[in-house]
Amino acid sequence: MLITSFENPKIKKCIKLKEKKYRDFYQEFLVEGEHLVMEAYHSGLLEEILLEENSSAMLEVPITYVTPQILAKISTLETPSYIVGICKKKEENQELGKKLLLLDRIQNPGNLGTIIRSSKAFGVDTIILGDATVDLYNPKVIRATQGMAFHIQILFRNLKEVILELREKGIPIYGTKVSGGEDIRTLTNHDKEEYALIMGNEGSGVSEDVLDLCDKFIYIQMDKDVESLNVSIATSILLYELNRRK
Repeated sequence: MLITSFENPKIKKCIKLKEKKYRDFYQEFLVEGEHLVMEAYHSGLLEEILLEENSSAMLEVPITYVTPQILAKISTLETPSYIVGICKKKEENQELGKKLLLLDRIQNPGNLGTIIRSSKAFGVDTIILGDATVDLYNPKVIRATQGMAFHIQILFRNLKEVILELREKGIPIYGTKVSGGEDIRTLTNHDKEEYALIMGNEGSGVSEDVLDLCDKFIYIQMDKDVESLNVSIATSILLYELNRRK
C-alpha cells in the first residue's frame, strides 16, 4: 500500500508526533534513519515503519510505503531519510540500581543526548530526569543519543523525592562545587561503588534546594583561565572518573 495523501489518518498522527503533547498522549515517538530504526527494532520498541516508495527493509514489523513528499513533511531533518520508525515509549523499571545520574532542568537537546551516551558508556544504572528537563523523546535528543536512550533506564521523577529515597538506601548524593568541593580524582574506589551524581541547568546549575540535599561536593581540576565547561562535557568527565578504578 502506498500513501500519497497528507490527509491520511496515519500520516496526520505521525506529523503530530513531532510535538511533545502528542507523544505523551499516544505514548509513541518517531525515529528517523536506518541506524536509529535498527536500534529501536533490536530494543523491542519499533512498532511500524514508513518507507519511501521503491525502498526495502528486512524487518518483521508492519511497513507502510509513502512518497518522498510525505517523508519530508514528517521529518525534522533538513535531508529526510528514506525510513521513519513509529515506536512505543519504554516501560519503566522501578529498580533504580546503585549508580545514578540526576538531571536538574537540562534544556538543550544535544546536551541531554550526549549525557545519555556518556552514561551508557561509563556504567550508570539509571538516569533520573527532573522537572523542566527537555523531553527525552524530542527528535534532537533521540538523534544525539545515537540509540543509547533505548539501552539504559531513564525515569521521570521529582528530584527531591528521589534523593530522599536514595538517602534511605544509603546511597551518597554528589553535587558539583569548586569552593568547598573535593577533586573528583581523589575519590576512592569505595566512594564510587554507589552514588547519585546531580548535574544542573546549562545557565544556572543545580537548584539551591537540591544542592542542600547533597552529601558531598566534587569538582574537575582544570586550567584557571577556563571558567566552566559545557554541562555535557563536565558530566562525561565526572562519569568517566566515577567509573575508573585505581
